[in-house]
Amino acid sequence: MAVWIQAQQLQGDALHQMQSLYGQHFPIEVRHYLSQWIESQLWDAIDLENPQEEFKAKRLLDSLIQELQNKAEHQVGEDGFLLKIKLGHYANQLKSTYDRCPLELVRCIKHILYTEQRLVREATNSNSPVGGMMDSMSQKYQQINQAFEELRLLTQDTENDLRKLQHNQEYFIIQYQESMRIQAQLASLATLPPADRQLREPALLSKKNTVEAWLTREANTLQKYRLDLAEKHQKTLQLLRKQQTIILDDELIQWKRRQQLAGNGGPPEGGLDILQSWCEKLAEMIWQNRQQIRRAEHLRQQLPIPGPIEELLNELNSTITDIISTLVTSTFIIEKQPPQVLKTQTKFAATVRLLVGGKLNVHMNPPQVKATIIIWCIGLYTTCFIHTFIQIKRSDRRGAESVTEEKFTILFESQFSVGSNELVFQVKTLSLPVVVIVHGSQDNNATATVLWDNAFAEPGRVPFLVPDKVLWPQLCEVINMKYKAEVQSNRGLSEENLVFLAQKAFSSSSNNPDDYRSMTMTWSQFNRESLPGRNFTFWQWFDGVMELTKKHLKPHWNDGAILGFVNKQQAQDMLMSKPNGTFLLRFSDSEIGGITIAWVAENPNKAGERMVWNLMPYTTKDFTIRSLADRISDLNHLLFLYPDRPKDEVFSKYYTPPLSKAVDGYVKPQIKQVVPEFATANPDPASGNPTYMDQGASPAPVSHPHTYGIYPAMGDSMLDADGDFDLDDTMDVARHVEELLRRPVESQWSGQQS
Repeated sequence: MAVWIQAQQLQGDALHQMQSLYGQHFPIEVRHYLSQWIESQLWDAIDLENPQEEFKAKRLLDSLIQELQNKAEHQVGEDGFLLKIKLGHYANQLKSTYDRCPLELVRCIKHILYTEQRLVREATNSNSPVGGMMDSMSQKYQQINQAFEELRLLTQDTENDLRKLQHNQEYFIIQYQESMRIQAQLASLATLPPADRQLREPALLSKKNTVEAWLTREANTLQKYRLDLAEKHQKTLQLLRKQQTIILDDELIQWKRRQQLAGNGGPPEGGLDILQSWCEKLAEMIWQNRQQIRRAEHLRQQLPIPGPIEELLNELNSTITDIISTLVTSTFIIEKQPPQVLKTQTKFAATVRLLVGGKLNVHMNPPQVKATIIIWCIGLYTTCFIHTFIQIKRSDRRGAESVTEEKFTILFESQFSVGSNELVFQVKTLSLPVVVIVHGSQDNNATATVLWDNAFAEPGRVPFLVPDKVLWPQLCEVINMKYKAEVQSNRGLSEENLVFLAQKAFSSSSNNPDDYRSMTMTWSQFNRESLPGRNFTFWQWFDGVMELTKKHLKPHWNDGAILGFVNKQQAQDMLMSKPNGTFLLRFSDSEIGGITIAWVAENPNKAGERMVWNLMPYTTKDFTIRSLADRISDLNHLLFLYPDRPKDEVFSKYYTPPLSKAVDGYVKPQIKQVVPEFATANPDPASGNPTYMDQGASPAPVSHPHTYGIYPAMGDSMLDADGDFDLDDTMDVARHVEELLRRPVESQWSGQQS
């Protein structure tokens, strides 16, 4: 708890930096009430780059939530009741935020503790080179916070001047009224006898001249005060506009860009809490200055004094209105984007947010947002949390453009009145591009359109133009980001993988990465034109690899067991230098979403000669029947995963546990994969595991020691002349087993039971 105690003693900018660490993603109240528990946990013991550490992070998350709930339950009294509700809410909020990504909680808390320690260390060591220690983000935040402090001081200064002006003007009006009273008294002397008039008139005239002289001087002073105040407001508004430009045109635009890249699998765009706090500070400063300018205008109307002040106040009022209009319209944003691939007649959700709504007292009862998908769509009215079905009327497409290349956007519109209806704003914002499909089969190509647009959209473009071609290294960054996100793996695409992809994309044989650095890839090459000799595009092939890996191969990819991006010739070159039984896993060149096993073994038709065999590719359909690990376990001729790892060492932790023994006379059938020419003739009954066939022997016939009818007789070879294995017969076996499983067990085995 020592760090938190010291952190609470921070002052000035250091305190602002510490406070900016917290928000909805991690409330400062949680840090305060659980400070001792938080600082006692071993956050640094968790490796954020290792997905296997996720279970540790989940344990910490669960413990944190339990601590919050315990803290809430022990609250008593009136104040305790409110705190109990608040802490319970935070427990639910943190669970909802981090339950699916507990490592992000660890990342968040590690960042908070590190920053607090740094701020405390810098505050206690005045000789430390603070500026040199700050990273660019901290420096940027410091500059923004310093500007806010300067604005606060300027606004306080003009507030003091305004009060002084108001006080002086009120005194001026009192003296002016005194002058009018003296004038009235002088006029009344005409009704008095001459002797009385001569007695009183000189004193009144002297007093009149004194007051009028003072009024003349004070009028000039008031005019100078008004001009000085207007000049100060001009300076404040210049700084406000500059600060607003930094926050809206730099920080908010960068957040939107991160949100766009997150659609391609980039890191999360980050919370809006810091941005919202800045926007709210801006709104507060702008509104305070606007009210000051309005009060200055009211004072001028109360006491008109000839001069340029009226024109200056009109200019200031116009400028401040323009600034606040820009702020309101720019901070109406889409916090949660609609899905970028939308299927017709499908419900979707989106969330819009006004970052300055709280400070400007936005009046919306109830809040209404109009959502319109443009072009050629029906606008639908809903609340800020958008739920709708979309209907599309297609435009006439020209050239080679397909339905899945046609981009739409959803326009969100609303009307906000601020400051007790003083100002009314029409606000609009556009979603990221969306592609509308009518069938799931179009999802692949629609995703390609969205991926390209998200990656290569240029700032300030005409919606939704994108470059037709990009440098290959740029595309490599995009597909690597997408691959890691889809597969949910920290193991991305290596340089060798990217060279393989370049060879495929450009029909090249070069293994030198430098040969591709200046090459460009067009959209047509990416996902319009089929690869040479294939009926699918580059993207369709790559997307198939991602889908297969994501659904069935993720643990093996993370383990490094899948080389994947290797062609048939490369596999042969790699395997021929290894002992018989060495195998590798590579993605199929000829089939979308396929993976094959290549292994080196004796040529059964030519004694003493070795060759590389390739199994017919497995697809998702195959792995729904039997997993990759189990299939590798079944094939006893596979001994070592390239280059030299025993296969059980790599895959055994993924094997399906053996079936239990028969219960009540029922025997459970099981599916096994067999490659006939490499099947083991004599399993080792003592070990319970099949033994590998003699490397030098000819292919042995398939043996069926148990004639239960699960496997049909396979007399013919299923390996073609190229060494490729056709899985059709194996699939027939699987279907036959499935049919058997649907039959009553008694009828299947009645002839064999004792």
